[in-house]
Amino acid sequence: MKSGQGKWMGMRSGTFRIFVVLAGVGASSGALAAQPLPADFIYLRDVAPSIIQDMRYATANNFVGRVLNGYEAGECIVTRTVGAALKRVQRDLAPRGLSLKMYDCYRPQRAVDDMYAWAQDGRETPAQRRYNPKISKADLFRLGYIARHSGHSTGKAVDLTLVQLPAMAPPPFDPRADYADCTGLQNLRAPDNSVDMGTGYDCSDEKAHSGSKAATAEQRKSRNILISVMAKQGFVNYRLEWWHFSLPGTGGAAFNFPVKNR
Repeated sequence: MKSGQGKWMGMRSGTFRIFVVLAGVGASSGALAAQPLPADFIYLRDVAPSIIQDMRYATANNFVGRVLNGYEAGECIVTRTVGAALKRVQRDLAPRGLSLKMYDCYRPQRAVDDMYAWAQDGRETPAQRRYNPKISKADLFRLGYIARHSGHSTGKAVDLTLVQLPAMAPPPFDPRADYADCTGLQNLRAPDNSVDMGTGYDCSDEKAHSGSKAATAEQRKSRNILISVMAKQGFVNYRLEWWHFSLPGTGGAAFNFPVKNR
């Protein structure tokens, strides 16, 4: 073999070794990017793609006013049991021309901790007061509106509402806008395309209690439709929040993995 050929073969061999190493690095990075969910957790859109998702804690359109820790994507993640039950609810709503809309599903424990730190920081802003117009945010945990150990972190709890079909896209949320507080008229509150339930989502007020007499007859009717169709599939409503439902017997210890895209 001539020396030039030997040199060329050595270069080819070295190039091949570099390619193998880089390929291995790429495969490793891909594996990290595509880490599966913990056992028994699924993306809701994989089993019920027609359910609308408006995942508020992955945006600034929530009571904290920013994205919460652990929300890296606006995806609804639930346990398989909860996902199957929500799919049945959606099927039952179809003949009525209604759809579910998810506000929150699995919630990392780090997001719950973020909420607690926010509630204790001693600062109140007008935008935040839209969600708790009559009480201090420092009292939200004591009064039961937020929990240190949330059922959301176990995968058994969801926050949701109803949307009339065909769903119309709401105007974009403007964090600088002077919206009415969560108990105000629907057309004056932060934009939402949901059925009018009498208050906005995450409203820490007596009017948001599921059986509140402050809601109009039509608003109570809409709440009752939501509660009854969810109850048919085993969900239990939390009396202080018309939007909060849990499935008894599911979930367990709190999880802390982040909410990511598939």
